Amino acid sequence: MQIFDFSSPRFWPQLERFCAGADVSASVKQTVASVIADVAKNGDAAVLKYTEKFDGVKLPKGALRVSEEKINASLKALGKKDRAQIKEAMRMVAHFHKKTLPKSWRAKNPHGGVVGEQFYPIRRVGINVPAGQVPLVSSVVMTVLLAKIAGVPRIAVCTPPQKNGSPDPGLLAALHLCGVTEVYAMGGIQAMAALALGTKTVAPVDKLFGPGNLWVTQAKRQLFGKVGVDLLPGPSEVMVIADSKSNPAWTAADLLSQAEHGTGREKIYLVVQGTTLLKKIQKELLKQQALIAGNKGAQQVLKEGCFVALVKDIKDAAQIANYVAPEHLEVHVGDAKLLKWFSQAITTAGAMLLGETTPTALGDFTAGPSHTLPTGRTGRFFSGLRVDDFMRRTSIVSYDEKSLRRAQGVIDTFARMEQLPAHGRSLSIRLKK
Repeated sequence: MQIFDFSSPRFWPQLERFCAGADVSASVKQTVASVIADVAKNGDAAVLKYTEKFDGVKLPKGALRVSEEKINASLKALGKKDRAQIKEAMRMVAHFHKKTLPKSWRAKNPHGGVVGEQFYPIRRVGINVPAGQVPLVSSVVMTVLLAKIAGVPRIAVCTPPQKNGSPDPGLLAALHLCGVTEVYAMGGIQAMAALALGTKTVAPVDKLFGPGNLWVTQAKRQLFGKVGVDLLPGPSEVMVIADSKSNPAWTAADLLSQAEHGTGREKIYLVVQGTTLLKKIQKELLKQQALIAGNKGAQQVLKEGCFVALVKDIKDAAQIANYVAPEHLEVHVGDAKLLKWFSQAITTAGAMLLGETTPTALGDFTAGPSHTLPTGRTGRFFSGLRVDDFMRRTSIVSYDEKSLRRAQGVIDTFARMEQLPAHGRSLSIRLKK
């Protein structure tokens, strides 16, 4: 845990260094590039080779695609209670995202021409569901369901195989509940390359989605342009703003919940009002760490990936939050007016969880908004995953002769100023009798 005083002139340089982290090394970039090139050349054979090399699982030829029988069997093996709770999460996510569906429209502009927008689902998408540290069953709901609501007709999901050669049965059951039948037992760089470029087994997609580790994110960066990519979500982050009256046990629990993702690359931020509360939170962290005692990655995060900012005025936390642009932002403030102030003053958070009784776990699993959120300060220009990320927009323009005449002055002026006479003639030729 690194503790810094907001009033110190060194505070902002220290925060900048902490947020920056390490750059992606040249060796990582080269490894990713070489795997992508190998998959482009050798297809399924390369995917199988790297699945054995990186995941330690040797799959036989023809085993990349998971059979529908296996997917169906996973659902049957899922307990009734678990099935009911996954469906409840689906209900909540669908309730939220159906409200965000963009609507096509048409209207007449001042020229009298018809203009508008038409929205279409992307024809084919590829979704990565991680299962390296733990199987992220909730990520199925938080990504696949949005694609379904958008009307995407073809959804391919990849998730790494377990030692028995099959993906986690809980993941497969969740995929079945979400209506997905095209699933591949592959993950990492090779999966991104296969989905983007296509192989004998895997048809290429138009856009890649889903969280992932350093290697997956770098692969998506290198494949961008051949396919579209989402917001490139990386290791999890949380910031908790705690005023002097906050419950220290609750704050400690929320910090631990994000540290436990276990990669060791997670970042947790605590903006706390006064040393008295900080000492209580530190005491609670020590008490509650027994819950994640065997998680070495979490221990590393608490030691090296935890930034604490001490403030006298709790409103100063807004400046810090807007700079960090945290993936998850919890505001542990009891005063309703102050809580509203924070909700308006902070403009870069991926998800804002307002009030002490709103832990990040709600957003992770069931509240409604997708938990696929911007990380690494990309919240300054990215937003969390939405239904319209699975759609594309086409602008519509339709003029008749009358509206065309009203536009002629503008067309002639810009054509002359930009020295593009053929542009001007393409309109004027339509108006000559």
